[in-house]
Amino acid sequence: MSATGELAVVIAARNESERISATVKAAATIPGVDLVVVVDDGSNDGTGAEAAQAGAVVARHARNRGKAAAMETGAEAVKVIESRQVSNGSQSHRHLLFLDADLAETAANATPLTEPVLTGEADMTIAVFATKQKRGGRGIVLGLAGAGIERAVGWRPTEPLNGQRCLTRAAFEAARPLAGGWGAETGLTIDLLRRGLRVTEVQVPLTHRATGKDLHSQLHRAHQLADVARALAARKPWQSAPRQPDEPAGQPEAV
Repeated sequence: MSATGELAVVIAARNESERISATVKAAATIPGVDLVVVVDDGSNDGTGAEAAQAGAVVARHARNRGKAAAMETGAEAVKVIESRQVSNGSQSHRHLLFLDADLAETAANATPLTEPVLTGEADMTIAVFATKQKRGGRGIVLGLAGAGIERAVGWRPTEPLNGQRCLTRAAFEAARPLAGGWGAETGLTIDLLRRGLRVTEVQVPLTHRATGKDLHSQLHRAHQLADVARALAARKPWQSAPRQPDEPAGQPEAV
């Protein structure tokens, strides 16, 4: 891993023993990364052990607590590690790069996602996958999140549910507590833009496992739909004058 200590990768993982090792090893090669934290969110397989063997710091939830809780646990773990390093004279306050556990070797391609944050051009970046991901569902959750964000802040992200995001520590703290469960990304986008922070979309060559059409996948979508709906319900619609097409709210842009 890099010795610069500019970035910490946080990976929320549940029952990802087959891919987590490759994801951790690939994430560790991203320039600026010197710390990879995996939050084992109540797995019943060997996810935590595989992650640790691959070189990650592992935090474990005894039971499944959901995406938002795992993200916050991971960020807190980074802070604890940094506090120990400060006492030894090392630098602290790394930016946070959130990645999905099933990216495997493609996690190494997340570098473009970090660059606008590292250079101070953005407070948060959102990944747009260069290769269109196949969806087993009908895009109902995606549509709800996109439309809800647009109603709330006047801008519609290309991939509103994408969990691959890099943000400053200050931006992450400004958005806490995160919207619950799978509503975390939707809430993050709305909350940061409403605070006037800069959100940028970045195209990256990342791929992960597509959600299928089986019963488990359908239940996952139902939980995701409920969480996104709750995140939106807690955030009133945008009440300012409608923006002009060339004036995105909060200055989000595509790279």
